[in-house]
Amino acid sequence: MKFHLKDLINYRDIVVQCHDNPDADALASGYALVWYLKKQDIDARFVYGGKEAVQKSNLLKMIDDLQITVEHITELPEPELLVTVDCQYGESNVTKFDAGKVIVIDHHRVSGELPDPSDVRSNYGSCSTVLYELLTAEGLDINENKRLATALYYGLMTDTDNFSSLFHPADRDLRDVAKYDQSDIAGFRGANMSKEELTIAGKAMQNAVYNDEYRYGIIEAEPCDSNILGLISDMLLEVDGVDTCVVYDLLEDGVKFSVRSGTKNTKASELAKYIADDMGGGGGHLIKAGGFIKKDLIRKKGIPYAADDIGKMLYERLRKYHSESEIIYAGQKEEDISMYRHYTKMEVSVGYVKVTDLAKPGTGIMIRTLEGDVDVEVEEDLYIILGVDGEIYPCRQKKFESNYRFSDAPYEYPGEYPPVVVDNVGGERIPVLPHAKSCIAMGGSGIYARELDHRVKVFTTWDTEKYYLGEEGDYLAVRADDLTDIYIIAKSVFERTYRLTEE
Repeated sequence: MKFHLKDLINYRDIVVQCHDNPDADALASGYALVWYLKKQDIDARFVYGGKEAVQKSNLLKMIDDLQITVEHITELPEPELLVTVDCQYGESNVTKFDAGKVIVIDHHRVSGELPDPSDVRSNYGSCSTVLYELLTAEGLDINENKRLATALYYGLMTDTDNFSSLFHPADRDLRDVAKYDQSDIAGFRGANMSKEELTIAGKAMQNAVYNDEYRYGIIEAEPCDSNILGLISDMLLEVDGVDTCVVYDLLEDGVKFSVRSGTKNTKASELAKYIADDMGGGGGHLIKAGGFIKKDLIRKKGIPYAADDIGKMLYERLRKYHSESEIIYAGQKEEDISMYRHYTKMEVSVGYVKVTDLAKPGTGIMIRTLEGDVDVEVEEDLYIILGVDGEIYPCRQKKFESNYRFSDAPYEYPGEYPPVVVDNVGGERIPVLPHAKSCIAMGGSGIYARELDHRVKVFTTWDTEKYYLGEEGDYLAVRADDLTDIYIIAKSVFERTYRLTEE
């Protein structure tokens, strides 16, 4: 059952609970939900349990300055409805209180059976983002209340290591949309580090381990706030001979880590996902990223949960990542196609948008998609193609006319996240789908392609600063009519779009 905030208005006795020892994201999420309920004339309590009340100076300042009414409790009379935010009912970091009905709103990995309805979006960087989307779905503008916008912005900022681990386009939407109070945010950040945490950062830098061949560094720090890990990462990246780095700490339930990249040949977000692969989650953007590896999944791989063993595991993953990555720069020379096979495109229905329908020629725009942000300049002959999985790629009019034909069929977008265009100057957000039309992909001269058995990064002729990643099972493709035009096609897209030419 899909959850909506309006589902809550059938209850009158509601308690909102966040996890014990709440952080900024938990406080912001609870604040947002109580704000919504108050608009519905429902006076909900906002509480958290645990041994101690909030003590961090930045959080105390956040609670005071943004007027967040939250209670630290040890007992709770059974409410009609208990809504947990930024946590899941029954988890070890959440004091368990009895309730007639429980609903979970969260962004962490699902750890057990969830009550119905619930809303857990594990691919989001913060629970603040989940609340932002739920409020938006109800037609509410978070900027109606500047304190609320500031809280959600700060919750996202702290849970994504200063926006370095933005897991989902919706995270970037909240970051860009929130009209926060700059002085409040500056005040919270100014109270973020204690003298003890500064000492942790200093000690950590003395224990750096370097790999000169692949130019990366790695550091274990004492358990600390995510922002401190990010600070140490920033310092390590400034060391001569370090292009990428990872800083991590061992917590009771897993390994928290921060990633930085100072080279276009490595996206920090991609490296974070690789490090956490099959044991947790990671993400972010080009330069900054982070993630978490779960303790139980580490142990399932037979790796002891001890400092030396975790350090060796992370070092080896970094070494393997760098040693097994091939980099290709399209447009520089004709590709040797002796190991490729020829394929032609099936006639499949896809979508297209003429970019001048979105913005005036000469305008710099950013196309926001699930795969990431793509920067282009609007030109008269430029089209955007919306592929069979909702993937987006640019196309010149000449190639469009030779490879696609127009269709009168209505266009239906198959992707998860509807792409938007952002004017890089004015910041205006323009939805793409209202301008999308259907077209049919035709065979044309076809492509040469080969299946990948290792990781390949391709800098296309469209974007020489950001690569497209191909992994084992994906395809490296070369246009048959231009052997310098090299690009990646995902396995799922390739198998639904191309067929082998008869030999």
